[in-house]
Amino acid sequence: MWSRIRSTFVRTSLGALALATSLAALPVQAAAPRFCVFDPAGADGDLHALAGHYLKGSGVTLLPYHDERIAVEDFKAGRCDGVAVSSFRARAFNEFVASIDAPGALSTAAEMKSLATVLANPKLAPDLVRGNIEVAGVIPLGNLHVLVRDRYLHTPAKLAGRRIGVLEWDRAQARIVQSLGAQPVGSDVSQYALRFNNGQVDVIAAPALLFRHFELERGVGERGAVFRFPLMPLTAVLLVHSDRFPEGFAARLRAGIPERIDAGMARVAAAEAAIKPRYWQELTEAEHTRYRQMVDDLRAQMQREGFYDARMMALLRQVRCRHEPSRAECSIARR
Repeated sequence: MWSRIRSTFVRTSLGALALATSLAALPVQAAAPRFCVFDPAGADGDLHALAGHYLKGSGVTLLPYHDERIAVEDFKAGRCDGVAVSSFRARAFNEFVASIDAPGALSTAAEMKSLATVLANPKLAPDLVRGNIEVAGVIPLGNLHVLVRDRYLHTPAKLAGRRIGVLEWDRAQARIVQSLGAQPVGSDVSQYALRFNNGQVDVIAAPALLFRHFELERGVGERGAVFRFPLMPLTAVLLVHSDRFPEGFAARLRAGIPERIDAGMARVAAAEAAIKPRYWQELTEAEHTRYRQMVDDLRAQMQREGFYDARMMALLRQVRCRHEPSRAECSIARR
């Protein structure tokens, strides 16, 4: 009897060993790369949804972050394989693409699609890599619009001396406000809209995508307005630790962005349409011309001061002139 028991035990043990050996030989399923996405509204927000739209099919797992600073720190520390953050935060990693969000740089979906096509050109790949960090794409989020608590503040001259909210860690925003003779009031994202809604600042700039989440109608109220003028584009930048993805991953993502922009910008258009018509303030033709000249002059001045990358500024001018060759800067460029 004991011999039969020993024989059965040996056969069972050998079978278990063979099974364990065969399982060990199977390829291990690697965990999906972690892509950390900043969105003040979390996983239910438009920014998170847009990141998912542009990253669809890439095999990454999206992790929502309410705090952009923490998302950036986790990316630096390697807890995120990739990250989607505003161009303002991306400046610390790549000034070339961060320079896209300059006053009056681009204003239409067609222009953004042209730029995305340019950025997908392999010739520009070296400009998109800094060490181990690579730009995997630039996502258009619409334009920043000026919001005021009083419609009286509808010209640059009337903004002088006013309190204008800026993100406390972005020098470029403070410089823009100072150029108007206004007072920049710094805060983080969580306090940015709150100060406007509570009357601690008179003016802020914000995208339509965040109007509902931040309840900015409270700050605009009955006397305020949202000016229908594209102060500057707003983009999110996709950054990756290139050694954690297959070779060519970032380049493939960049190449796929142009064909997804129309659907992405439809979400932006829906957010703008959701803002009640009574909040919008149309500018007269003369005001529009005056504002455009102001932002063009400011962009040129800030480039001279080193805020923006000169090569990106040249690319942006080419895009603008392709879509609007009658601009004065285009005739100057042809001389």
